[in-house]
Amino acid sequence: MTVDVTVVGGGISGLACARAVQDAGRSVRVLDRGRRVGGRLASRTIDGRAVDLGASYFVVGEAERFGHLVADWEERGLARPWTDTFAVIDADGGQTPKPGPMRWAAPLGSRSLTLDLAEGLDVVSEHVVERVEPYRVDGRDAGEVVLAMPAPQAARLTGEAPGGAQDWEPVIAVMLRWDDRQWDADLHGAFADGDADVSFLADDGDRRGDGAPVLVVHTTADRARRHLDDPDAAIAPVVAATRRLLRIDADPVAARAHRWTFARPVEATGEPFFRSPGLSACGDAWGESAAVRTAWSSGDALGRALAAS
Repeated sequence: MTVDVTVVGGGISGLACARAVQDAGRSVRVLDRGRRVGGRLASRTIDGRAVDLGASYFVVGEAERFGHLVADWEERGLARPWTDTFAVIDADGGQTPKPGPMRWAAPLGSRSLTLDLAEGLDVVSEHVVERVEPYRVDGRDAGEVVLAMPAPQAARLTGEAPGGAQDWEPVIAVMLRWDDRQWDADLHGAFADGDADVSFLADDGDRRGDGAPVLVVHTTADRARRHLDDPDAAIAPVVAATRRLLRIDADPVAARAHRWTFARPVEATGEPFFRSPGLSACGDAWGESAAVRTAWSSGDALGRALAAS
Protein backbone atom coordinates (compact mmCIF):
# COMPACT_ATOMS: atom_id res chain seq x y z
CA MET A 1 0.00 0.00 0.00
CA THR A 2 1.38 3.41 -1.00
CA VAL A 3 1.46 5.95 1.80
CA ASP A 4 1.49 9.74 1.70
CA VAL A 5 4.94 9.95 3.30
CA THR A 6 7.80 7.48 3.75
CA VAL A 7 10.41 8.42 6.35
CA VAL A 8 13.79 6.71 6.06
CA GLY A 9 15.45 6.78 9.48
CA GLY A 10 13.95 6.06 12.89
CA GLY A 11 15.82 8.54 15.05
CA ILE A 12 14.10 11.32 16.94
CA SER A 13 13.91 13.58 13.86
CA GLY A 14 12.35 10.94 11.62
CA LEU A 15 9.87 9.91 14.30
CA ALA A 16 8.92 13.53 14.99
CA CYS A 17 8.29 13.99 11.28
CA ALA A 18 6.18 10.84 11.06
CA ARG A 19 4.23 11.77 14.19
CA ALA A 20 3.38 15.21 12.78
CA VAL A 21 2.25 13.70 9.48
CA GLN A 22 0.05 11.11 11.19
CA ASP A 23 -1.39 13.61 13.67
CA ALA A 24 -2.50 15.68 10.67
CA GLY A 25 -4.47 12.73 9.31
CA ARG A 26 -2.03 11.64 6.60
CA SER A 27 -0.60 8.14 6.15
CA VAL A 28 3.07 7.58 6.92
CA ARG A 29 5.55 4.74 7.20
CA VAL A 30 8.98 4.73 8.89
CA LEU A 31 11.76 2.51 7.56
CA ASP A 32 14.68 1.89 9.91
CA ARG A 33 17.66 -0.42 9.51
CA GLY A 34 18.02 -1.09 13.26
CA ARG A 35 16.26 -3.69 15.38
CA ARG A 36 14.69 -0.87 17.34
CA VAL A 37 14.20 2.81 16.66
CA GLY A 38 16.38 5.39 18.37
CA GLY A 39 19.19 6.53 16.13
CA ARG A 40 21.68 8.53 18.16
CA LEU A 41 19.33 8.54 21.14
CA ALA A 42 20.70 5.10 21.86
CA SER A 43 20.56 3.05 25.02
CA ARG A 44 22.29 -0.31 25.16
CA THR A 45 21.66 -2.92 27.85
CA ILE A 46 25.00 -3.77 29.44
CA ASP A 47 25.22 -6.07 32.47
CA GLY A 48 21.44 -5.90 32.82
CA ARG A 49 21.28 -2.10 32.85
CA ALA A 50 20.45 0.40 30.09
CA VAL A 51 23.37 2.73 29.38
CA ASP A 52 23.01 5.88 27.28
CA LEU A 53 25.71 5.72 24.62
CA GLY A 54 24.33 8.36 22.27
CA ALA A 55 23.28 11.93 23.05
CA SER A 56 24.41 12.84 26.56
CA TYR A 57 21.41 15.02 27.44
CA PHE A 58 18.92 17.42 25.93
CA VAL A 59 17.94 21.02 26.55
CA VAL A 60 14.50 22.56 25.95
CA GLY A 61 15.57 26.17 25.46
CA GLU A 62 13.05 28.29 23.57
CA ALA A 63 11.64 25.40 21.52
CA GLU A 64 8.02 25.80 22.65
CA ARG A 65 6.53 22.76 20.90
CA PHE A 66 9.40 20.57 22.09
CA GLY A 67 8.86 21.97 25.59
CA HIS A 68 5.25 20.74 25.58
CA LEU A 69 6.47 17.27 24.62
CA VAL A 70 9.11 17.26 27.37
CA ALA A 71 6.52 18.36 29.93
CA ASP A 72 4.40 15.37 28.92
CA TRP A 73 7.40 13.07 29.18
CA GLU A 74 8.17 14.42 32.64
CA GLU A 75 4.58 13.92 33.79
CA ARG A 76 4.73 10.28 32.67
CA GLY A 77 8.16 9.65 34.21
CA LEU A 78 10.00 9.36 30.90
CA ALA A 79 12.15 12.48 31.33
CA ARG A 80 13.66 14.23 34.34
CA PRO A 81 15.60 17.45 34.94
CA TRP A 82 19.19 16.35 35.45
CA THR A 83 21.52 19.28 36.16
CA ASP A 84 22.20 22.88 35.21
CA THR A 85 25.90 22.71 36.11
CA PHE A 86 28.69 20.75 34.48
CA ALA A 87 32.41 21.04 35.22
CA VAL A 88 35.29 21.99 32.98
CA ILE A 89 38.35 19.85 33.73
CA ASP A 90 41.81 21.09 32.82
CA ALA A 91 44.80 18.93 31.91
CA ASP A 92 45.86 18.65 35.58
CA GLY A 93 42.43 17.52 36.76
CA GLY A 94 41.40 20.89 38.16
CA GLN A 95 37.66 21.51 37.94
CA THR A 96 35.74 24.72 37.32
CA PRO A 97 31.92 24.75 37.56
CA LYS A 98 30.15 25.67 34.32
CA PRO A 99 26.53 26.73 34.95
CA GLY A 100 24.15 26.61 32.03
CA PRO A 101 20.60 25.70 31.05
CA MET A 102 18.83 22.76 32.62
CA ARG A 103 19.94 19.52 31.02
CA TRP A 104 17.35 16.76 30.86
CA ALA A 105 17.78 12.98 30.87
CA ALA A 106 15.66 9.84 30.63
CA PRO A 107 15.39 7.54 33.70
CA LEU A 108 14.68 4.51 31.48
CA GLY A 109 17.37 5.40 28.96
CA SER A 110 17.16 7.83 26.09
CA ARG A 111 15.85 5.20 23.68
CA SER A 112 12.65 5.12 25.75
CA LEU A 113 11.84 8.59 24.41
CA THR A 114 12.00 7.43 20.80
CA LEU A 115 10.02 4.31 21.60
CA ASP A 116 7.34 6.58 23.02
CA LEU A 117 7.34 8.70 19.84
CA ALA A 118 7.06 5.53 17.73
CA GLU A 119 4.00 4.25 19.59
CA GLY A 120 1.15 3.82 17.12
CA LEU A 121 3.27 4.55 14.04
CA ASP A 122 3.79 2.14 11.14
CA VAL A 123 7.48 1.35 11.72
CA VAL A 124 9.32 -1.28 9.69
CA SER A 125 12.51 -2.24 11.54
CA GLU A 126 15.56 -4.04 10.14
CA HIS A 127 14.75 -2.62 6.72
CA VAL A 128 17.86 -1.70 4.75
CA VAL A 129 17.15 0.90 2.06
CA GLU A 130 19.46 0.80 -0.96
CA ARG A 131 18.26 3.65 -3.17
CA VAL A 132 16.07 6.73 -2.81
CA GLU A 133 14.76 9.19 -5.39
CA PRO A 134 11.81 11.59 -5.43
CA TYR A 135 8.61 9.71 -4.58
CA ARG A 136 10.36 6.32 -4.70
CA VAL A 137 12.29 4.03 -2.34
CA ASP A 138 14.15 1.11 -3.89
CA GLY A 139 12.16 1.55 -7.09
CA ARG A 140 8.74 1.48 -5.43
CA ASP A 141 6.19 4.27 -5.04
CA ALA A 142 6.65 5.80 -1.59
CA GLY A 143 4.82 9.12 -1.61
CA GLU A 144 6.84 12.03 -0.28
CA VAL A 145 10.21 10.66 0.84
CA VAL A 146 12.01 12.03 3.89
CA LEU A 147 15.65 11.28 4.69
CA ALA A 148 16.11 11.61 8.44
CA MET A 149 19.80 10.83 8.81
CA PRO A 150 23.24 12.45 8.61
CA ALA A 151 24.04 13.90 5.19
CA PRO A 152 26.88 11.44 4.40
CA GLN A 153 24.46 8.54 4.93
CA ALA A 154 21.79 10.26 2.84
CA ALA A 155 24.30 10.74 0.03
CA ARG A 156 24.85 6.98 -0.14
CA LEU A 157 21.16 6.55 -0.99
CA THR A 158 20.74 9.44 -3.40
CA GLY A 159 24.17 10.09 -4.90
CA GLU A 160 24.08 13.59 -3.45
CA ALA A 161 22.94 14.68 0.00
CA PRO A 162 19.74 16.74 -0.09
CA GLY A 163 20.60 20.35 0.60
CA GLY A 164 24.29 19.91 -0.16
CA ALA A 165 27.29 18.31 1.51
CA GLN A 166 27.78 18.62 5.26
CA ASP A 167 30.85 17.71 7.30
CA TRP A 168 30.34 15.43 10.29
CA GLU A 169 32.62 14.39 13.16
CA PRO A 170 32.94 10.91 14.63
CA VAL A 171 32.80 9.98 18.31
CA ILE A 172 33.45 6.75 20.17
CA ALA A 173 31.39 6.45 23.34
CA VAL A 174 33.02 4.31 26.03
CA MET A 175 31.09 2.89 28.97
CA LEU A 176 33.23 2.43 32.09
CA ARG A 177 31.88 0.63 35.17
CA TRP A 178 33.45 0.34 38.61
CA ASP A 179 32.24 -1.64 41.61
CA ASP A 180 31.92 1.62 43.56
CA ARG A 181 31.81 5.30 42.64
CA GLN A 182 35.34 6.68 42.21
CA TRP A 183 34.62 10.37 41.55
CA ASP A 184 33.16 13.37 43.35
CA ALA A 185 29.47 13.17 44.22
CA ASP A 186 28.74 16.55 42.66
CA LEU A 187 30.28 15.67 39.29
CA HIS A 188 27.28 15.25 36.99
CA GLY A 189 29.11 15.71 33.74
CA ALA A 190 32.30 17.41 32.61
CA PHE A 191 33.92 18.88 29.53
CA ALA A 192 37.59 18.00 29.16
CA ASP A 193 39.38 21.21 28.20
CA GLY A 194 41.98 20.53 25.54
CA ASP A 195 42.41 16.83 26.22
CA ALA A 196 43.62 14.83 23.22
CA ASP A 197 41.47 11.79 23.95
CA VAL A 198 38.33 12.81 25.86
CA SER A 199 35.80 15.53 25.12
CA PHE A 200 32.98 14.85 27.61
CA LEU A 201 32.30 12.60 30.59
CA ALA A 202 28.84 11.85 31.99
CA ASP A 203 27.96 10.15 35.27
CA ASP A 204 25.39 7.74 33.85
CA GLY A 205 24.12 6.68 37.27
CA ASP A 206 23.54 10.30 38.23
CA ARG A 207 22.00 11.02 34.82
CA ARG A 208 19.63 8.08 35.00
CA GLY A 209 18.95 8.53 38.71
CA ASP A 210 19.84 5.00 39.85
CA GLY A 211 23.29 5.82 41.27
CA ALA A 212 25.14 3.15 39.27
CA PRO A 213 28.95 3.65 39.30
CA VAL A 214 29.06 4.08 35.52
CA LEU A 215 30.66 6.74 33.38
CA VAL A 216 30.03 7.25 29.68
CA VAL A 217 32.99 9.00 28.09
CA HIS A 218 32.95 10.55 24.62
CA THR A 219 36.22 10.73 22.75
CA THR A 220 37.49 13.66 20.77
CA ALA A 221 36.92 13.48 17.03
CA ASP A 222 40.66 12.98 16.44
CA ARG A 223 40.83 10.00 18.80
CA ALA A 224 37.68 8.51 17.22
CA ARG A 225 39.09 8.78 13.69
CA ARG A 226 42.01 6.57 14.69
CA HIS A 227 39.74 3.75 15.81
CA LEU A 228 36.72 3.72 13.49
CA ASP A 229 37.75 0.27 12.23
CA ASP A 230 38.35 -1.04 15.76
CA PRO A 231 36.41 0.95 18.40
CA ASP A 232 37.61 -1.29 21.25
CA ALA A 233 41.14 0.00 20.64
CA ALA A 234 39.96 3.37 21.98
CA ILE A 235 39.16 1.90 25.40
CA ALA A 236 42.72 1.90 26.80
CA PRO A 237 43.51 5.56 26.01
CA VAL A 238 40.07 6.61 27.25
CA VAL A 239 40.54 4.73 30.54
CA ALA A 240 43.95 6.35 31.01
CA ALA A 241 42.61 9.83 30.27
CA THR A 242 39.56 9.35 32.50
CA ARG A 243 41.62 8.14 35.43
CA ARG A 244 44.00 11.09 35.02
CA LEU A 245 41.26 13.72 34.63
CA LEU A 246 39.14 12.46 37.54
CA ARG A 247 42.12 11.30 39.66
CA ILE A 248 40.82 7.73 39.90
CA ASP A 249 43.22 5.13 41.31
CA ALA A 250 41.62 1.94 39.99
CA ASP A 251 40.82 0.58 36.55
CA PRO A 252 37.14 -0.02 35.76
CA VAL A 253 35.85 -3.58 36.11
CA ALA A 254 34.05 -3.40 32.75
CA ALA A 255 34.32 -1.32 29.60
CA ARG A 256 32.46 -1.23 26.27
CA ALA A 257 32.93 0.97 23.21
CA HIS A 258 30.38 2.13 20.63
CA ARG A 259 31.31 3.85 17.37
CA TRP A 260 29.40 6.82 15.96
CA THR A 261 30.90 7.46 12.53
CA PHE A 262 28.61 10.46 12.02
CA ALA A 263 28.06 11.71 15.56
CA ARG A 264 27.52 15.42 15.04
CA PRO A 265 27.57 17.97 12.25
CA VAL A 266 30.48 20.38 12.24
CA GLU A 267 28.12 23.22 11.42
CA ALA A 268 24.33 23.54 11.28
CA THR A 269 22.64 24.87 8.14
CA GLY A 270 20.50 27.54 9.80
CA GLU A 271 17.47 26.26 7.87
CA PRO A 272 14.74 24.25 9.66
CA PHE A 273 14.75 21.45 7.05
CA PHE A 274 15.28 20.72 3.36
CA ARG A 275 12.19 20.54 1.16
CA SER A 276 11.90 19.65 -2.50
CA PRO A 277 9.14 17.84 -4.43
CA GLY A 278 9.21 14.18 -3.52
CA LEU A 279 12.43 14.22 -1.49
CA SER A 280 13.08 16.13 1.73
CA ALA A 281 15.46 15.93 4.69
CA CYS A 282 15.46 16.77 8.39
CA GLY A 283 17.70 16.27 11.40
CA ASP A 284 19.98 17.96 13.91
CA ALA A 285 22.09 19.56 11.17
CA TRP A 286 19.02 21.56 10.10
CA GLY A 287 18.59 24.49 12.46
CA GLU A 288 20.69 26.98 14.35
CA SER A 289 22.76 24.49 16.34
CA ALA A 290 23.04 20.71 16.50
CA ALA A 291 21.03 19.38 19.44
CA VAL A 292 18.30 16.89 20.33
CA ARG A 293 15.71 19.66 20.35
CA THR A 294 16.94 20.77 16.91
CA ALA A 295 16.47 17.25 15.55
CA TRP A 296 12.94 16.96 16.95
CA SER A 297 11.96 20.47 15.87
CA SER A 298 13.32 19.89 12.36
CA GLY A 299 11.34 16.68 11.92
CA ASP A 300 8.20 18.15 13.46
CA ALA A 301 8.32 21.24 11.25
CA LEU A 302 8.93 19.21 8.08
CA GLY A 303 6.14 16.77 8.94
CA ARG A 304 3.66 19.61 9.41
CA ALA A 305 4.79 21.20 6.14
CA LEU A 306 4.37 17.94 4.24
CA ALA A 307 0.94 17.28 5.75
CA ALA A 308 -0.23 20.75 4.75
CA SER A 309 1.01 20.54 1.15
